Amino acid sequence: MDRLEAMTILLAAVDHGSLSAASRELRIPLATVSRRVSELEEHLAIRLLLRGTRKLLLTEAGRAYVASCRRIVEDIAEAERTATGEYRAPQGELIFSAPQVMGRTHALPVVVDFLTTYPDIRMRFHLADRVVNLLEEQIDVALRVGELPDSSLIATRVGVVRQMLCASPEYLKTRGTPEKPGDLTSHCCVTYDAYGIASGSSWKLGIGRTAHTVQIPSRLVVNSAEAAVIAATAGAGVVWVMSYLAEDLVKSGSLVRLLKGYEPASLPVSLIYPSQRQAPLKLRAFLDFVVPRLRESLGYKNP
Repeated sequence: MDRLEAMTILLAAVDHGSLSAASRELRIPLATVSRRVSELEEHLAIRLLLRGTRKLLLTEAGRAYVASCRRIVEDIAEAERTATGEYRAPQGELIFSAPQVMGRTHALPVVVDFLTTYPDIRMRFHLADRVVNLLEEQIDVALRVGELPDSSLIATRVGVVRQMLCASPEYLKTRGTPEKPGDLTSHCCVTYDAYGIASGSSWKLGIGRTAHTVQIPSRLVVNSAEAAVIAATAGAGVVWVMSYLAEDLVKSGSLVRLLKGYEPASLPVSLIYPSQRQAPLKLRAFLDFVVPRLRESLGYKNP
């Protein structure tokens, strides 16, 4: 039995939630995945996984063993990076994740310039309006909007954004302009399910004791914030979106900013990456190059 292969398969199963998911991720047959895990259990003479459940569950011994496996695999990966020169010169592949619109408009031009400057680095640029798990999805660095929970991730602030209520002039001419949060209950609203922000059956407006939670009568639900803005611009109703999506439309008069005094506190925009003993030069080069340029693009002045 190749124990390193078996450890890698076990970690993939744990990180992706099931043996079948590990099979798809590693592109090896499910029977092979199951057999390697079973061989590992036989070799250790302990049960690592609780079978027969919908979700993969580890035994107590399994949790301790997986933690040790992760350290071993990470040490091997670091040794390989050292051997291949990743600590001597910026080279290799970087995986970068960002929200759809912010990634296209602000991050992608910077990424292109970075690749021009560092020809020995390859980039996989992943656009997704959801909170990605860097460790589970093997992402090197991500652009994240919102407050960050305490974790092993390191964050570097590159900007701030606001959440804005907007509607088209044509819609407001027909339905009137809301003057307070409660007025939204008599309006058509456009909501979206993306990136965990500002969409659902209620919107929380204001800060602290002045905050108001309003039940939203949504007539149109879309699956991206960009689509919600397009719908609102076309007159579908009131939308609550990030400022970087609507600011230009507000300036041009295509949208009208509403209830400005009830907007929540600004949200940070950060570059995040896992804590590690020695960051590869490709990551350090990326951060040194991208951070000041993103701050300039997002209009953020580092305090």
